[in-house]
Amino acid sequence: MQSADVAQFLQKNPDFFEEYADLIADIFVPHPHGGRAIPLAERQILALRERSRVFESKLGELLQFGEENDQIGDKVHQLSLSLLNARDLAAVLGVLEDQLMTHFNVPHVAIRLWSEEPDDTLEAFHAVSDEVKVLAQSLPEPYCGHYVTDEVATFMGEVAPSLRSWAQVALRSDTPFGLLIMSSEDPQRFHPEMGTLYLARIGELASAAIGRFLSR
Repeated sequence: MQSADVAQFLQKNPDFFEEYADLIADIFVPHPHGGRAIPLAERQILALRERSRVFESKLGELLQFGEENDQIGDKVHQLSLSLLNARDLAAVLGVLEDQLMTHFNVPHVAIRLWSEEPDDTLEAFHAVSDEVKVLAQSLPEPYCGHYVTDEVATFMGEVAPSLRSWAQVALRSDTPFGLLIMSSEDPQRFHPEMGTLYLARIGELASAAIGRFLSR
């Protein structure tokens, strides 16, 4: 008889140890961490304690994630209020860059916009190539990772060579009209496996706020 046969038998006969209760006290199994043999009942208690420890650890992680999400949610809410109170496009761009850097701890932020009537006094309207516009079109969701085109990297100025991770978020209404770029010297700040829900929401907020003042 194989071990699997024994396990299957016990699963199909849950009353076995009720009928042979004395057997539990007579069965000894190895201690899970080595050393002496222990009764089966004690081994079950240890297994339950270990399972409880794992559940407590997972619960702690979930609570931590919940608290972090609440904090991010509060920051997004404050960003929303600040964008609503901005009276012109320059104020919108200033709020967006300032809060991303101070409240969300993003080291470097750049914004590029294109419009039929660009405001040449704003850095955000510095000319971009058609490739950047195609890039924005190809981003239905935010991109996080370690690669950007050479042109996008230049948006960060002199610090560009030291940057190791990037987030790119298309700004759009019906079609893209801009690109929000965030970057860091930390390779893990924006990595491919990270969630992008809040980045997408920030992109939507920025798009709506900028779109109020943009001629397209």
